[in-house]
Amino acid sequence: MSKPLSNILIIQENKKARFDYTIVETYEAGLMLMGSEVKSLRAKDVQLKDSYISFKGDEAYLQNAHIAEYKPSSYNNHAPERHRKLLMNRKELDEIYGALRERGYSCVPLKIYFKEGRAKLEIALVKGKQTHDKREAIKKRDVSDQIRSTLRRSR
Repeated sequence: MSKPLSNILIIQENKKARFDYTIVETYEAGLMLMGSEVKSLRAKDVQLKDSYISFKGDEAYLQNAHIAEYKPSSYNNHAPERHRKLLMNRKELDEIYGALRERGYSCVPLKIYFKEGRAKLEIALVKGKQTHDKREAIKKRDVSDQIRSTLRRSR
């Protein structure tokens, strides 16, 4: 018997990162969370804008990601913008760390989701876009929108 496809529930996407950066490579990482953070994620009370991945020693951490406090949790609550450890293979961590040090890349989260009941984070090695690259992306998006609207009208 074949295994059924995993259920993926996307909680939040970081669309600003896709606009501001050129994505070089993506990775999937687990998150070390407290119980109240998981409940806030299920309620979709999370903001990835302006968050990034940093290294302390040989471990990677998610910083500036805002996971709102879970109100019913009362005194067992978490700090909304605390550093959250990423759970990844040593080989992947070393690859990302080397790229951040040598090639001048940055590492940002692209989306947070639940996969088979576990909180996962899609992170990416990125390079910053220049202003003219952003303008070009806007032009391409506008042209594709115009084409799409003319095709709808012609039907």
